[in-house]
Amino acid sequence: MAEDLPDLVAGRHARILELARRTGSVSVEALATALGVTPQTIRRDLNQLAKQAMLSRVHGGAVVTSGVDNLDREARRQVAAEAKAAIGTAAAALVPDGASLFINIGTTTEAIARALVQHRNLLVVTNNLNVADILGGVPTIEVVVVGGRVRASDRAVVGALAMDFLRGFKLDYALIGASAIDEEGTLLDFDMDEVRVSQTIIEQARTVILATDQTKFGRPAPVRIAEIGVVDHLVTDRLLHPGIAAACAAGQVKVTQTDT
Repeated sequence: MAEDLPDLVAGRHARILELARRTGSVSVEALATALGVTPQTIRRDLNQLAKQAMLSRVHGGAVVTSGVDNLDREARRQVAAEAKAAIGTAAAALVPDGASLFINIGTTTEAIARALVQHRNLLVVTNNLNVADILGGVPTIEVVVVGGRVRASDRAVVGALAMDFLRGFKLDYALIGASAIDEEGTLLDFDMDEVRVSQTIIEQARTVILATDQTKFGRPAPVRIAEIGVVDHLVTDRLLHPGIAAACAAGQVKVTQTDT
């Protein structure tokens, strides 16, 4: 059926999220009427959005997911897992052999690390102990782990010591993720210490590659990282959000979409 074409589904999901964020909650019946589809289609849409942590399902509809608390790492790892793998492959392809790079915390940046294992003569500086585990045994990649406080929830090294450590480097690339990107193209996250480390990584890199899937577009989060104009290249599965697309164009951000 036409309503199940990928572009129409993605557009419908964007409209559902827009309505939900405007009112705080949505009902199946109201959405079906507003969007001109069956209640069964809306239930399927809401279930998909709930799996992506964009909404929380309640009886008869859904409510907006918190913009203050992030999901735990295991839940984040499962959200859009196939899309993250494709994004990781595309982002890794932008990094030439012989390069130096930062990789920050995140399940998408871990997907990039898995796609880098065939590269040669890389220097990788990371505050993500999961990335160190992925790349630390590769003989053609030198891994430097940032010093500082290890956050138990996701094995991220954060805090002032980590920032001081990172300032000792000036590398070719920063491969970063973000928990959210708002309507105007502001990169956002949930933890102030993590944000400060990400800001330092951006400052110390010559080229910044942002890797994120479409579930992060239009999502709320309380702490600002930077405007998207600091990014040189955005790698995502699909960019259908008009405000963020316009911000990328204004900031001369190159965009790679894997789901095309």
